[in-house]
Amino acid sequence: MIERMNTLFADTLKKLRIERGLSQVQLGKQMFVNGSTITRWENGSRLPDAAMITRLATVLETDVGTLLSAAADSDESQIIIMVDDNKAVLSDSILVLEKVVPSATIMGFNGPKKTIEYAKANRVDLALLDIELGKSSGLDLCRALLEINPCTRVVYLTAYPDYSLDAWDTGACGFMVKPLTPESVRGQLKMLRFPSVANHPLSEGDVDE
Repeated sequence: MIERMNTLFADTLKKLRIERGLSQVQLGKQMFVNGSTITRWENGSRLPDAAMITRLATVLETDVGTLLSAAADSDESQIIIMVDDNKAVLSDSILVLEKVVPSATIMGFNGPKKTIEYAKANRVDLALLDIELGKSSGLDLCRALLEINPCTRVVYLTAYPDYSLDAWDTGACGFMVKPLTPESVRGQLKMLRFPSVANHPLSEGDVDE
């Protein structure tokens, strides 16, 4: 499991909470999130998105820029996964991704099972999924990944540019035609505004029921 610690934001949040005389549970109630969410924010294992950071600033009576800056400086290596049942295509595509996003942790998988296991143990920021995965479907895998983490951005990969528009009903946010090129990857990431504090993938919003 890859552990990424957002220590600057965590330390800043803890300091502001203590200065306000709030416990983690009390802050969680004011933020309308589970107390465990505050714990994860303060131990650095999770980072709230921009909307939650803005709400935190209001509750803690501090400048939102202070928290946003801490979040930006805490942002470490992002995790990108690619899933394709063709090993040669997967290998070539990973080389392209490593060239375009050298600071990211990039993992490749041939099928859904190990992909889902990895996504459950690691917070995936971006998933590039082949639509046709042998007997499996990239569309179903997309739904599974978004159930694990709704903030994961999913981009479909296909060799057929006229593939069914049903792909867009699964919550994906992009579509690319294989083979990948540095130019096509850069163009897609730019459209996703990746990475961005305002659309930060490491978000946490466990709402109390």
